[in-house]
Amino acid sequence: MEFNVPEGLTTDDFVLRPIVAADAEMDHAAVMESREFLRKWEQSGWPEDDFTAAANREDLEKLEQRHSDREAFTYTVMNPAGTECFGCVYIFPPDAPMFATARISAVGDGLWSDYGAAVYFWVRKSRLATETDSVLLDALRIWLAQDWNLEDHLIVTNEQFTQQVEMIERTDLQLRFVFEEPDKPGKFLAYA
Repeated sequence: MEFNVPEGLTTDDFVLRPIVAADAEMDHAAVMESREFLRKWEQSGWPEDDFTAAANREDLEKLEQRHSDREAFTYTVMNPAGTECFGCVYIFPPDAPMFATARISAVGDGLWSDYGAAVYFWVRKSRLATETDSVLLDALRIWLAQDWNLEDHLIVTNEQFTQQVEMIERTDLQLRFVFEEPDKPGKFLAYA
C-alpha cells in the first residue's frame, strides 16, 4: 500500500496497536469468549472449541508478518492498561487476494476500486454491553480518514453477524457493496 501506516491509536477507552505473536494469550482469551459470533463473522468453524493459545500464536505470527510486509494490517484493541484484549481490526487493500475470487455487487453506482481499504473488526462478547464496538467504529472512521488519509474506506461485516450489522446501520454509513466468497454460506456487506 502506498500510504503511511500509523503505529496505532490511543483513546480514553482503548489502545489500538499492531498485533504481535506475544499477544497470543490475551488475544486467545478474547477469541474463545467470542467464538460463537466469530464463527458467523468468519463464515467458518474458526475458532474450533479446542483452538489453543499455541495455534493462536501461529496465526498471530502470520498476521504480524503480513503487517510487516505491508500486505494487510492487523491491530489488536487493548484496554488502556494493555492487560486485556478487546478485539481486533483488519485493514485490507481493495485488491487483496481474498477479494479476487469474491463476487462483488455494487449497491448503487460505486466501484470497489474507488475505495482505499476494506476494514473488518470485532469486539469481544463481554464488551458489547458497554458498546465498545460502536465507540471503536466511531474512532476508526476518524483515524482512517485523518491518520491513514483514507477518506474512502469500507467497513465490512457479514450478514449473519446481525448484532454488528444493526450497530453499523444505526450510523450514517450506507450499504455500498454485497459480496460472496467461495465456500462461504453468507454474504458480506460493505458500508461507506
